[in-house]
Amino acid sequence: MPPVREISAETITETVRKLYLLTNVSLGGDVRDAVREGLERETSPAGRDALEKILENADIAEETGIPICQDTGLPIVFLELGQDVHVSGGDLGAAVQEGIRRASRDGYFRKSVCDPLTRENTGDNTPAVVHTEIVPGDGLRIAVMAKGGGSENMSSVDMMLPGAGPEGIRDLVVERVRRAGPNPCPPVIVGVGIGGSLERAALISKKALLRPVGKPHPSGGSPALLEREILEGVNRLGIGPQGYGGAVTALAVHVEMEPCHLASLPVAVTLQCHAARHREETL
Repeated sequence: MPPVREISAETITETVRKLYLLTNVSLGGDVRDAVREGLERETSPAGRDALEKILENADIAEETGIPICQDTGLPIVFLELGQDVHVSGGDLGAAVQEGIRRASRDGYFRKSVCDPLTRENTGDNTPAVVHTEIVPGDGLRIAVMAKGGGSENMSSVDMMLPGAGPEGIRDLVVERVRRAGPNPCPPVIVGVGIGGSLERAALISKKALLRPVGKPHPSGGSPALLEREILEGVNRLGIGPQGYGGAVTALAVHVEMEPCHLASLPVAVTLQCHAARHREETL
């Protein structure tokens, strides 16, 4: 049997803290590059101005440590835990929550987590939403996402008829973006989860947002083709940056697929605003 590797709960806590702090003030290079490329394509004066302001805002956030957006997001944490890892000195879940708690204390975070019925605020952005997957190996991959409420509210899951096919999926996703209009703060990144089950489609549509912006589906086959077709359809809508009109409504479309029941075709659409904030590290 392979030796068991120990990772301390405190190491996990401090890693989550560091990553969550970074998401708040540092826009990834892939997002910046995608916005710059959009600026080259955008012909609308108002749209160009919006894209320039997005880049300027990102620079100010990085230089000053002020949040990229006033909505510092719901913390969502993806864990890939190697089966040969033992977490020592504490509980894995508690370690993650403590990292979010410390970051919310140490950084400039709006407290955005509340009871769904009473709306009473928890006061420290916990509990974070945590997704854990057991994988081979002795590492622990931690990805922390700050998901804004405006774009999250425009996301959806549809149980389509099995015969809808790629064309039906493409039309559905484009329609979801059209209905969202300016609400998710475009230019957006569109995560699409196809297959699995209702809840699984939603999860993989969100995980798709962890991929570097504009990187095609690794298979290079029909999912990558569908990404291109959906992106073209979305950008023909003319919603434009921040809803001011223009050619750049979306920076990218990322599709993830899994097998599903022969009588079902789950399709989830997770919209992500231009402030695509996530960081990851493998321990």
